[in-house]
Amino acid sequence: MSIDAVDMRPAGVEPVARAVALATTLAEHAAETEQSGRLAPASVAAVRDAGLLALTVPRELGGLGADLRTLAQVAMALGAACPSTAWVTSLSCFSKKSVGAGLRGPVRSAYFADPHALVCATAVAEGHGRQSADGLRLSGRWRMASGCEDAAWAFLIVPVLRQDTPAGVGTALVPVGDLVVERSWRSAGLAGTGSHTLLAEDVVVPPEYTTSPADRCTPPPAAVTVGAVVAHLAPMIGAAHGALAVLQGVLAGTRAPSQTTYSRLVDSPLARHRFGQASHLIDTATRRVLDVAGQLDATDPAHPVPSLERTQLRMRLVSAAAECRQAVEWLLDLHGAGGFDPGNPLQRFWRDVSVGTRYAGLNPYVTEEDHDRLLLGIEPPVSLAL
Repeated sequence: MSIDAVDMRPAGVEPVARAVALATTLAEHAAETEQSGRLAPASVAAVRDAGLLALTVPRELGGLGADLRTLAQVAMALGAACPSTAWVTSLSCFSKKSVGAGLRGPVRSAYFADPHALVCATAVAEGHGRQSADGLRLSGRWRMASGCEDAAWAFLIVPVLRQDTPAGVGTALVPVGDLVVERSWRSAGLAGTGSHTLLAEDVVVPPEYTTSPADRCTPPPAAVTVGAVVAHLAPMIGAAHGALAVLQGVLAGTRAPSQTTYSRLVDSPLARHRFGQASHLIDTATRRVLDVAGQLDATDPAHPVPSLERTQLRMRLVSAAAECRQAVEWLLDLHGAGGFDPGNPLQRFWRDVSVGTRYAGLNPYVTEEDHDRLLLGIEPPVSLAL
């Protein structure tokens, strides 16, 4: 099933069509993106010019006001061409949606001043913030800030100190220009995401751009915690679709299985069966992710989603990630060792899926442990981000 054949609500059709139309441009620059360790300028320009960086920006501020399900569809469409571009775009759009929802007044206006700007976020803190009269003073390192070299804003999860004593966790919204980018990202997959480290040395963040530990006493809603998992996984579902398209091209050609009586790969019943199995797994994973996204869109912020229901949603996403990985492995089996040639996009899809589906929010054994505990009424869950 192709990305543009996915069952979509009318509101999601037009942005997804824009994303599908970018496939040729993004695929042409995918190798450049990977080699340079950041999105190729042509890829950033294509996504921006298509209005997709403003996908989740409120309509009154110049965006498309899209929901999470539409974001997932767009990320899948982009991921079928260039998973790294899809990853950065998806996380930027999700940050605008989740962070922007809590902003008010001048801070909201500043954050959305350019609705087409990239933003980044990271919770991987090796730094801290000291509370002071003029705001939160940041020092240290914040790792894995995907797309930070091209981002205008960074949303940081910050361990807060009061008089050198840990006081809990807050947040800070910081112009990336106030920070230093350390090009630290090295990875076998998603190398083009530029998930580098942000450095701060006594950077003062005004109070209105921060939240204190007291402000974060209520757990984030499921639309944020589980929604973040959707935003990370959707590009990988797209990558699996991209790998499927590569094999579909091989099966349509004249390539024959080595050392067999077949004149074409497609003549083998079991080759067709394995391709069909991979397609079915990707189809199933796609629908799981879109169903979870749709369910999160329908939640009422005034009524928190119970822990058991949250972990059940995450279990579906973990299952989708496993299906995605298995499908790509089967496609590589069909292609053979030539699929690992550096010039073959199949190996890039494989590496990107292998890394991206191992995002911390998709940790299968933690998710499964939470599910089993909560199913039996054993509180609390072991995950701190459920």
